[in-house]
Amino acid sequence: MSLTVTTHISSKQNPGIKNLVLLQKQKERAEQNLILIEGLKEIEKADLSGYVIEQVYFCPEIIGLQQVSELFSKSKPGKVFSVSADVFEKIAYRESTGGVIVLAKPKLHTFSGLNLPKNPLLLVLEGVEKPGNMGAIYRTADAAGIDAVLIAEPRTDLYNPNAIRASLGCVFSVPTVICSGAEALNWLKTNQIHIFSTYLQAAVPYHTVNFAQPCAIVLGTEADGISDQWVKNSNTNIIIPMRGQADSMNVSTAAAVVVFEACRQRGFK
Repeated sequence: MSLTVTTHISSKQNPGIKNLVLLQKQKERAEQNLILIEGLKEIEKADLSGYVIEQVYFCPEIIGLQQVSELFSKSKPGKVFSVSADVFEKIAYRESTGGVIVLAKPKLHTFSGLNLPKNPLLLVLEGVEKPGNMGAIYRTADAAGIDAVLIAEPRTDLYNPNAIRASLGCVFSVPTVICSGAEALNWLKTNQIHIFSTYLQAAVPYHTVNFAQPCAIVLGTEADGISDQWVKNSNTNIIIPMRGQADSMNVSTAAAVVVFEACRQRGFK
């Protein structure tokens, strides 16, 4: 696909440029129903995952138009703007973005959009607060082939630039539902999905349970863990045995440990 530049922007006072800076804040993203995506891999994943790309801003001093065009194999962006180096420096949220920033429409993350296999493996994230942890978990979820992530009682924005960066764009590729804890519990029980909740008390070692059945692995925050509703309503509470003095692990690390044990039991299919 070959893109055409709509116009060149060399002024930091351009209304579109000012708006890009505003969209670095979650409140603005929510009000405008738009998300910012930086990074070549991240943009490519969003395009391949069916996100609607409305605007593209690129710096010709960093990347050429042809290379920008190659990022979009599934859809054609609405408008394409070239910007000067000093303008791009103003709108870039982080360093090493590859010279491209896009505006896209977020998806609706509801249960109605899920299309699961007969024997699904799911992750439930309750109240995860740090965007970096959220992104790291999504990177693990993508690598492990997790069928969906349920974000219960969200405390951070899935499309926070740091979450997108830490996930390498996997927040776009992994099917996601954003809901309340009660909604997640009800849906899992209705669909007869076994609930394994990570918990530090009255729990069995994670490697001794059966992850080969349809199941969901529930993780909470490092500070508070999971809420009582998950402790009381899960089918099995599991723990990662630890030999040191720390009583818990980083949630993204814990997710990787448990998820890949599930993959091992399933034969990495």
